[in-house]
Amino acid sequence: MGAEVTRLLARNRWVWSALGVLVLWATLSLLTERVSLHALSGVAASAAFLLIAALGQMLVVTTGRGNIDLSIPSVITLSAYVTVTVSGGHDANLPTTLLAVAALGLGTGLANAALVVLFRIPAIIGTLATGYMLATLTLLTNRQVKTGRTAETLVFLGAGRLGGVPVVALIALVLTIAIALAIGRLAYGRHLSATGQSWTAARLAGVRVGAVTTLAFTASGLLAALAGLLLSGYSGGAFLEMGTPYLLQTVGAVVLGGTLIAGGSATAAGTLFGAVLLVLIIVTMQIGGLPPGSQDIVQGVVIILVLAIAGSGRRR
Repeated sequence: MGAEVTRLLARNRWVWSALGVLVLWATLSLLTERVSLHALSGVAASAAFLLIAALGQMLVVTTGRGNIDLSIPSVITLSAYVTVTVSGGHDANLPTTLLAVAALGLGTGLANAALVVLFRIPAIIGTLATGYMLATLTLLTNRQVKTGRTAETLVFLGAGRLGGVPVVALIALVLTIAIALAIGRLAYGRHLSATGQSWTAARLAGVRVGAVTTLAFTASGLLAALAGLLLSGYSGGAFLEMGTPYLLQTVGAVVLGGTLIAGGSATAAGTLFGAVLLVLIIVTMQIGGLPPGSQDIVQGVVIILVLAIAGSGRRR
């Protein structure tokens, strides 16, 4: 019986992050009166923006070889600036805005994939360099921004609610279900897992590891660009360092959710619960009055502990 439970938990690693969400939320509800349904709605909105970007990070991490997309924060920030600049605050410019944001995400993803697949540059180095270039473009764009407003439709998508539920949370949920189905039901999901477990073995088995990896980086770029577009609607504009928190948090949500950092196994549901759990941890620290620097330290410690536990379990 114990062995069956162990195997079940190993196949459904998202259970741990879901349990963590329940325990932490129950603890907060007992310790403070500031936790309510309204607060839950706020947590859902914050977790949704993180989740959208983290889903792309999850795909990249699953390709193995220590792949991590460090360009995500820069893509988010520049996407928000592109949204504000191209839309000019008018819905009439929305189609052009969507095309510009999609081009940014697609171009960044393809550039990252080219560095990793074609030039064999480690993903951490390649995506970091791409992020630096995008950060420079953001500074140049910041000088050209003449309006701080974004289109009303994007304001609704980023900050609006349907029946008390944040619209952005519904968007993130739909994306999570779609990616979960793609991983679990489509051939790409099997190829992605095989690539993450061993590029050499996957290639010998006929898997086009280059195409699989390219698609993962491309999806990451597009999802990060989407997160920036929606964030511009949520905040009513764009500002420098908008995407900075998502550098650590996207990795944290993926790791807390149970996706193997070594690659080869992903869980979209786990990433969802990991994003919510990480936001709850941040909320707990804010309620406790921890300064932002200390919050980053705690997040880092939590991620290290999870990686250490996962690593010891893998060795066993």
